[in-house]
Amino acid sequence: MASLRHLAAGPACHHRSGVAAATASLQLRRLPSCSRSRHFTRIYAISSNDIRVGTNVEVDGAPWKVLGNIIPPLHPTTEFLHVKPGKGAAFVRTKMRNYVTGNTVEKTFRAGSTLQEPSLSKETKQFTYKDGSQFVFMDLTTFEESRLNEADVGDKQKWLKEGMDCNLLYWNGKIIDFDLPITVRLTVTDTDPGASDSAQGGTKPATLETGAVVTVPSFVNVGDDILVDSRTGQYMNRA
Repeated sequence: MASLRHLAAGPACHHRSGVAAATASLQLRRLPSCSRSRHFTRIYAISSNDIRVGTNVEVDGAPWKVLGNIIPPLHPTTEFLHVKPGKGAAFVRTKMRNYVTGNTVEKTFRAGSTLQEPSLSKETKQFTYKDGSQFVFMDLTTFEESRLNEADVGDKQKWLKEGMDCNLLYWNGKIIDFDLPITVRLTVTDTDPGASDSAQGGTKPATLETGAVVTVPSFVNVGDDILVDSRTGQYMNRA
C-alpha cells in the first residue's frame, strides 16, 4: 500500500511541479514584453554655466535657442560672460530666440542654476519642391509631406535646392526649425568672365541657381559648381 500510495502521489506531485515550472517560465517570457510596452520620459537638465551658442533650453514651457552673450566676453575664447557683481549672486546673461514665436529676447540666469532641455526630435526630410509660398519636404520612407512657409524658412532658402536632405526639428509634433547641410553644392548662373589661372587672385560676385549672391575667386565661371558654407554664405572651393 505504501508503495501504491507513493506511486499515486508521484505523478500528481510531478504534475503540480510541472505546472508551476511552466507558469514561472511563462512569466519570465512575458517580462520583456511588459518592459517594452512601457514608455519612459527622459528629462535632461543642464547648468546655466554650461550653456553655449546653439544650446536648447526650455523656459516658461517653450523651447528656446541660445544665440550668444549680449555682453562682449572678457576673453576672445569665452562665449559667455559670467558676471559677479559686488553684491548678490553671480549670473549669466544671454540672448535667446523662441523657436515657436521667433522672438529674440535677453535672458539672465543665476550662475549654476539648473535649466531643462526641451524634448526635441530631428527627422531627415528631402526638400522636393516649392508650392507657391510653401516649401515641401518629403519623408523618403513613408512619402509623407511636411510644409514650411517662407517666413519659417527665412534666409535659409538662399541655399535650399531641390533634392537636398535637411534635418527638420520637431517639438510637440510641430516643426519649429530645420537645418541645412553645412556644405551645399550650387551652380553659378551668372558672373563676369574670369581668369583661368587661379594664381592670379582677385574676387567677384556670382549669382547661384538659388538666387543667392556670393563672393567667388576670379577664375570661377558660369556653369561651375561650387561649395558654399550655408552657415556663413562663404565660398569654400570649386566642386
